Amino acid sequence: MFKYTCLNPIADVGLNNLTDEYTKTDDFAEADAVLVRSAAMHDMELSDNLCAVARAGAGVNNIPLDKCADKGIVVFNTPGANANGVKELFVTGMLLAARDVVGGIEWAKENADNENISKDMEKAKKQFAGTELMGKKIGVIGLGAIGVLVANVANRMKMDVYGVDPFLSVNNALSLSRDVKIVKSYEEIYKNCDYITIHVPLLEDTKGMLNKEAFDKMKDGVVILNMARDTLVNDDDMKAALESGKVAKYVTDFPNPAVMKMPNVIATPHLGASTAESEDNCAVMAVDEIRNYMENGNIVNSVNYPNCDAGVCDTKGRITVCHKNVPAMLNRITNVFSEANINIAHMTNKSRGNYAYCIFDIDSESSADVADKLSAVDGVLKVRIIK
Repeated sequence: MFKYTCLNPIADVGLNNLTDEYTKTDDFAEADAVLVRSAAMHDMELSDNLCAVARAGAGVNNIPLDKCADKGIVVFNTPGANANGVKELFVTGMLLAARDVVGGIEWAKENADNENISKDMEKAKKQFAGTELMGKKIGVIGLGAIGVLVANVANRMKMDVYGVDPFLSVNNALSLSRDVKIVKSYEEIYKNCDYITIHVPLLEDTKGMLNKEAFDKMKDGVVILNMARDTLVNDDDMKAALESGKVAKYVTDFPNPAVMKMPNVIATPHLGASTAESEDNCAVMAVDEIRNYMENGNIVNSVNYPNCDAGVCDTKGRITVCHKNVPAMLNRITNVFSEANINIAHMTNKSRGNYAYCIFDIDSESSADVADKLSAVDGVLKVRIIK
């Protein structure tokens, strides 16, 4: 029996996939698994019971990844589950930047009581005139699940699409339209494109990546769209670029006090994944990840441990081990099985940075005694008996 808790509302379509083996608890300290959306976890005390955290969404800046990894807690996210929702908001933002639809709507509201509105609007509409997107050059920075959809929809809108991603996966590359031009550097995007949209994770080397140095390399009057993370853009440098006209419009899904005081900003209140479909997709994927890990020990879509999938166990026992990624760890771990006269039928080991993960399928039933001896090995962070 597994206990789980939800730190935010999670769509029922996902929770309904939990079996009778799962019991909900409101006590975070006794939970084996946690489902979360935006709740801040950095100051929360992580119990030894906790095995997994699943973020129903892509960004995980609200979760202490290293702190979790050090306690053998695997953190999952749901890449691609909300991609279509973000893509559609991107299209909206791009259209709003190209055409002054917002200004036109405000004019119509202001003239609601004007009996001559039908006549006056023919003169007024000049001030809201814009440009069409067809034929414009757009650069997509980051070709993950969202970036690929964005690039493809822009291509279908007859835009000239450039894409850059130093970590482009084979699957994502195959999903891209053949008309998308893959370039090797950000500079090629900056110098060529009328529109630039960013879809990268927030990391130390991406924080503030759109800054004065980047803006100086861009075309005058460029439009910037940010549906990824607010701090990917340097606010002070963006303010200066907007005031000088280097950047014509800044479309962001992350308003803050500084951004809202800038000219030519179109801001939405973090609506990217705020669709019923996105929330349902994220909930279903997060629950599936939790179930696969808790019931089979498999890791899919983790952000702090390596992906490691051994399928469903067809031997008498299965034990998993989260451990530090240091030399001789496998020898020390397998020695425990050897000393207990247990044969390892199948072993899967993967590493990621400072951490590693093992799945051991064994020819005898797993025992608490073996688990305790594995837990006592220096560098082992968490041991779980799956079967």
